[in-house]
Amino acid sequence: MAIRPVYLVSNGKVIKREYEFQWFAGFSVAQKQRSIAALHNSVKSVNKEAAPLEISTKGTVELGVKLSAFNLKLNGYTLENIFQSSKVFSNGGPYRDLLEVSPKEAKRDDRLHNSGALIGFNYAGIDFPLEPKTVFYDYIYINAVKQTLSPEEIRRITEYTHFTDIEFNPQRSINTQAKSVAIIRLMLELYNEIPSFDVSDFIRFHSEMVLC
Repeated sequence: MAIRPVYLVSNGKVIKREYEFQWFAGFSVAQKQRSIAALHNSVKSVNKEAAPLEISTKGTVELGVKLSAFNLKLNGYTLENIFQSSKVFSNGGPYRDLLEVSPKEAKRDDRLHNSGALIGFNYAGIDFPLEPKTVFYDYIYINAVKQTLSPEEIRRITEYTHFTDIEFNPQRSINTQAKSVAIIRLMLELYNEIPSFDVSDFIRFHSEMVLC
């Protein structure tokens, strides 16, 4: 058995709930999809009206696959490259050259582990804080969705109520595309679109509306 967070909109806020489900070990797509099905069944056993959507390349719904961070780009760059190249440490960074290597190389660059404590992010000349947690990742993810998917595809997110990411393990990281998509769903409820927030407005929205 395993426990994983699921993200949703409740009472006008983005929240997470944890669900226990049967975990199918193994690295094959088939095993991942069995775990996804078990997690979604756990969600629906609590709420029969729930319509969960897996946000990853392991999912079976085309929209969820398109929303995978692996299939998104922002201004021509992958999210992994943008995220890693924007990190600012107490003794160095941001390392802009990480935009030009493979995502795997960017993530494994030694400087990311030898430059002191992470103190923030700087992207496009704009500073982002570490709090609220995940605000920088959510910002670049949501803007990449806006650039990559059509308005009609984005609107289809409202057909779903709960968002999962089977690869996300909260014991190992804090950023998950499932949470980012739940934020988009809230924006669609409130504004009928992804609004063109500037950074300060997005940080304020995140602080007030995202409770996880």
